[in-house]
Amino acid sequence: MGVTIKDVAEAAGVSISTVSKVLNGHYSISEKTAERVRGIMREMNYYPNANAQSFASGSNHTVVLLANLAPNAAFQNPHMFEIIAGLEEALCKRGYRLILRGTDATSACGIAEEIISRRSADAIAVHVGVMSHPLAAVLTRLQFPHIVLGAPDFDSQVCWIDNSNTYSGTVAASFLLSRGYKRLAFIGGKSYDLGSALRLQGVKQGLSNAGACGQQLLVILNDNGMSITPNVGAVADHLAKQRLKPQYLTFKRYYRRVMNSNQVGRKVYRFTHKVKQALKQSLLPCSMFENMGFNYVGPVNGHDLAGLTRALRYARDLNEPVLLHVKTVKGKGYAPAEENPDAFHGVSPFDPATGKAKKKSGENFSAVFGRTLTRLAQQDRRVCAITAAMMSGTGLEQFQAACPKRFFDVGIAEGCAVSMAAGMAKQGAIPVFAVYSSFLQRAYDMLIHDVAIDKLHVVLGVDRAGLVGEDGETHHGVFDVAFLDSVPGMTVLAPSSYAELEGMLEQAVLHVNGPVAIRYPRGGEGAYRGDAGPGHAAVLRRGDDITLVSYGILINDVLEAAELLAGEGIQAEVVKLNVITPLDPELVLESVKKTKVLLTAEDSAAHGSVGERLAAAVAEAGLTAKVLCRTSGDKFVTHGALSCLKQELGLDSAGIFRAALEEVRKDG
Repeated sequence: MGVTIKDVAEAAGVSISTVSKVLNGHYSISEKTAERVRGIMREMNYYPNANAQSFASGSNHTVVLLANLAPNAAFQNPHMFEIIAGLEEALCKRGYRLILRGTDATSACGIAEEIISRRSADAIAVHVGVMSHPLAAVLTRLQFPHIVLGAPDFDSQVCWIDNSNTYSGTVAASFLLSRGYKRLAFIGGKSYDLGSALRLQGVKQGLSNAGACGQQLLVILNDNGMSITPNVGAVADHLAKQRLKPQYLTFKRYYRRVMNSNQVGRKVYRFTHKVKQALKQSLLPCSMFENMGFNYVGPVNGHDLAGLTRALRYARDLNEPVLLHVKTVKGKGYAPAEENPDAFHGVSPFDPATGKAKKKSGENFSAVFGRTLTRLAQQDRRVCAITAAMMSGTGLEQFQAACPKRFFDVGIAEGCAVSMAAGMAKQGAIPVFAVYSSFLQRAYDMLIHDVAIDKLHVVLGVDRAGLVGEDGETHHGVFDVAFLDSVPGMTVLAPSSYAELEGMLEQAVLHVNGPVAIRYPRGGEGAYRGDAGPGHAAVLRRGDDITLVSYGILINDVLEAAELLAGEGIQAEVVKLNVITPLDPELVLESVKKTKVLLTAEDSAAHGSVGERLAAAVAEAGLTAKVLCRTSGDKFVTHGALSCLKQELGLDSAGIFRAALEEVRKDG
């Protein structure tokens, strides 16, 4: 009898489950343990064979995917899980199954040879991250069915598939040019980002047609030092300045005209032109634009208005396609902003002398969220945190420092973050994605298709829920209440204090099944600092005249309104909702039976609001009662101080008081 997985487990001193996880590249196994198990398998000549009985038939309907499944490798690619899911779906439709085999570029060739020699699969799929020259040679030499997911960075005869970043850039540039636009800017990633570099290459190809036309066209490339390699030294600066002088322009035209007047001159011109190009390519960035028909100008200091003006005039006088390379510094002129540009992306009041924000003493909801999540992660190794380029904004600095291997930043790609969370949840992790409410909108499709359909336990920390103040229309988190409620199987928790946030986060991470979201506001807690407990709702104040219902941070304004009503002899019953999806209206209905008047207050959009759902519940229960829903309305909320916005919308304590008083006195 051959070596079994049990034999390997006993020799390695681990469980059979651990060996199985090593074979499948499971994230929970340390690299040290995995390497020891793999060494034992090599010593014992053990090779897993999932379907040996089917070998005689010549096919086992299996495709093996070779990929680096280590946490610090696989999870860096936000598209990894989408690729795997799509591959598996396509294979299942054709009666095949997909087996994941974790490896790296060094070991992939040996594993492929093992699979081919043992006929343990009908085909091999290879993630480009583990591709190598030896593996390419094996696949092509043996002509084994295969596909490489991604374009290899070397020439070979392997079959591969990839998206064309270059072509997409070309199409984008051509489209803009066809619409008559003459001033185009490219915003890309860092210089070492291959995808961004290829898109820029495509844009250049698309613009080459414009360059060939010889017509006046100005393209301004704003460079903040991240996308294009900085120019080198004083020589480059000097040459750039010389190109902006009118004397240089005049001499260049005269020299070109004279030297091209006879054969000898043309030879001299070609030689000197080659020398000039060589110097430019070694000393100046982006000279390749001139090979496309553009006259490259720059780099120009974008903060030097006089120099920038000269450059623009120069480009205008050329009367031909020009690319103007402008270099800028975020926060230029203010040292604290230059040193820490992220902190000054959106600013609150700060001390000009130090650059430090004038924050109220104490914590905020984001910080409490991050601290609590860190504690939970230290207790349970399954807990992971995901951010979409908002680590500090969502309070995850402490988590990143404490658990760096379980912290993943996918960049500004919220949809990818949700899909990644789905993949992690399928592998047994507990992923927590901290994201601003307004940015979660970008991931609605992935939330439904990747998370909700499979009832996966993914936790969403919905930061900046409700009104956010001066950030304005694009950042108010007023739509999540409606769109999260529309997702089947979703649970939405709404803490009103730090204590409730801590308790609800632990509940969401460790005790709630399926997708769950916790929505909490920007800033700190109010006067209410209690904990209403684990129930769906709680009565915070008893009364017989009107029922006031709210959730989250707005419960503070509702409680203040109740105090104002008491001064008018009106006793309001205040019901605080802890869970807004799925909504349990029982406690609210019991109160409305008594008071006959219901007023809801929430900083969310009118359509799909909790108030709208409670009004429907009142009607369905056959109750005769007045219902008034106070929301952020059915229009986009403008920017402004939070207090001003709440006042304008009637969601502050005074507005809620006036509305309630009017409704009660109508009955009177």
